[in-house]
Amino acid sequence: MILTIVLLLVALAIYIFQHPRYGKQPSGERLALMQKSPQFKNGKFENITFTPELAEGYSFSKVLYEFLFKKVDRKIPTDNIPSIKTNLHELPIDQDVLVWFGHSSYYIQLEGKRFLIDPVFSGNASPIYGTTKAFKGTDIYTASDFPEIDYLLITHDHYDHLDYKTIMELKPKIKQIICALGVGSHFEFWGFAKHIIIEKDWHEKIKLDENMTLYTTPSRHFSGRSIKRCNTLWTSFVLEANDFKMYLGGDSGYDTHYAEIGNKFGPFDIALLDNGQYNPAWKYIHNLPEDVIKAMKDIKAKRVFPVHSSKFPLALHPWDEPLIKVTQLNAASENPIPLVTPKIGELVELRNEKQEFQQWWKGVR
Repeated sequence: MILTIVLLLVALAIYIFQHPRYGKQPSGERLALMQKSPQFKNGKFENITFTPELAEGYSFSKVLYEFLFKKVDRKIPTDNIPSIKTNLHELPIDQDVLVWFGHSSYYIQLEGKRFLIDPVFSGNASPIYGTTKAFKGTDIYTASDFPEIDYLLITHDHYDHLDYKTIMELKPKIKQIICALGVGSHFEFWGFAKHIIIEKDWHEKIKLDENMTLYTTPSRHFSGRSIKRCNTLWTSFVLEANDFKMYLGGDSGYDTHYAEIGNKFGPFDIALLDNGQYNPAWKYIHNLPEDVIKAMKDIKAKRVFPVHSSKFPLALHPWDEPLIKVTQLNAASENPIPLVTPKIGELVELRNEKQEFQQWWKGVR
């Protein structure tokens, strides 16, 4: 009987992992190119500095116990998260704006180009649909709400940043994909033409047109869509127009790369920084709020948009804690930097440094 159950579980696991949402591990010419990267060592990608999977004093058993049995007030919102349904089709292409969709998904119009970063519109941040569901009110956008996308940017291949269902629904609208080494394997497996996929290592330059350049820059994180980790690269981006610079941070723990990027490319008109779904146990791969304050100074940002929050329950902290803490810590810091904290769907005017935002999370139950 036990053997039968074990065999059934193994068969179920094999069946589940055959679903295309898991993507495909890099192989062939792509793997050979990855192996030439300075970041690829001992059969996987590594961060600039040593990055343990868990911080000192923590173990996987301890973390698992806390998630399963520790009584904490995660404060999952019962109200709808406030949001605005902006008509993206009607936005004038010469209007330089950003629209956030919760977590780390956002749309940019800059210098006549349309960018979409890490879109997740399926309502799930997990390969097993229904297990990590979006908060009420946060999932109001679908693929039909988008015009053609000039550039889809993917920072890394975790499920809360690269969602199969969303990508397949957006597929007819995507003109070019830019991602880190290895991630293109998923897109080819999903039927995207090879010639529209641009895969880059860190410290590379992509000339988009005569007015705009994209650079790939380091972050401190990891990757993986199945059991194997770090078999594709993770990245951040610097988007530079003639007179405007953005730092698109992706997931990252605090490290020296922020200062290095700030010294090389800064100052930035706006920087998007990982702030949410953190835990002291994994502080090396996700900024704690106090790390965000250090990072925004290091990166030399004129305005900072804290992202990676307000949509999915991926950590034990209350849903609104990341925005509360980063706002308080920034206000108490020396030379506070203006924070960009729009509601989901609210237009952010990229060139308007004086634009003000409400602390919309207050009062949400």
